[in-house]
Amino acid sequence: MDVLRTISELRAWRRAARGKVALVPTMGYFHEGHLCLMRTARRAADVVLVSSFVNPIQFGPTEDLARYPRDLERDRALASDAGVDALFVPSAEEMYGQSHETFVYWPTMGNLLCGRTRPDHFRGVGTVVAKLFNLAFPHVATFGRKDGQQVLLLERMVRELNFDVEIVVCPTVREPDGLALSSRNALLSAADRIQALGIYAGLDAARAAILGGERRSAAIRNEMAQLMAKSPGLGVEYCEVVSRESLRAVDIIDHCSMIAVAGRVGTTRLLDNLWTMGADGDIRIEL
Repeated sequence: MDVLRTISELRAWRRAARGKVALVPTMGYFHEGHLCLMRTARRAADVVLVSSFVNPIQFGPTEDLARYPRDLERDRALASDAGVDALFVPSAEEMYGQSHETFVYWPTMGNLLCGRTRPDHFRGVGTVVAKLFNLAFPHVATFGRKDGQQVLLLERMVRELNFDVEIVVCPTVREPDGLALSSRNALLSAADRIQALGIYAGLDAARAAILGGERRSAAIRNEMAQLMAKSPGLGVEYCEVVSRESLRAVDIIDHCSMIAVAGRVGTTRLLDNLWTMGADGDIRIEL
C-alpha cells in the first residue's frame, strides 16, 4: 500500500491509477465502520484510495481538535489489511497553505441541525471533500449513514456542482449493544459509554413506534425523550424529525424522513440517526 503525504504525490499516483477509482474520505483512527466503507469501496472499484486527515477547518475554536484520536501506524495496518491501495495523509499546511479563502458551504441546510451549534463545521467538510474530489477524481466515494446530515449535504454538493462521482452511502455500523461506532467513542470512559447508549435507546423506541403505525413526529419525539431521560449523563443537543430533502422539521413521518439526534456525554459529542425508506404506505427503517 502506498502512503502519500503531498498533493504532488497524490496527483502522480492518480495519473498512474488504472480502472475505476474509489475514495474513502476519513479523519483516521479507523474502526469497523471505516473498514466497512473500505470494503464497500473495494467491491465497487478497481483501485481504492483512503484519505486520513483531521481537518482543522471543520472544528470550532473550543472543540476537540487537539483531543481527536490519532494513530497512523495502526490505521496504516488496518487499511492495508482491508485491501486499500493508497493512503493519503496530508498535513494541514499541505491542504490549505497559509491563506486559504475559498470554501464550499450550504447557507440554508448547513445551518440546520448540527449547523446551529457548529456554524463553520459543514463549510469545513464541504471544502475538504471538494478538494479531495478535485485531487483524486474518484468514480465512487463511500460515506457512512451515521453522519446523516453530512451525507445529505455532500449528495447535494455533487448534484449542484456537477461532480462526476457516485456517492455510496453505507449503513451505520454498531456495537452489539447498539452504540454507533465513532472514532470519538475512544474518548468515552466506561461510565460515559453506558450513558451514551441512551441515544440508541431513543432511536430504537422511535423505530418501534413507527413500525407500530405511529406517524406523528411530536408523539415519536416524546417517546424518545422518555427513553433518553433514563440516561442522566446524556445531554441531548437536539432530537428532530426532518425531511431528508430539506432537513426541515416535519409534522408527519413519511418515506423520506430522518430522525436525527446529537448529544454530549461529558465533553464527547455523539451523533446518530434513523432513516425511513420505501413507499408511503410501506415504510421501512434504516437504523
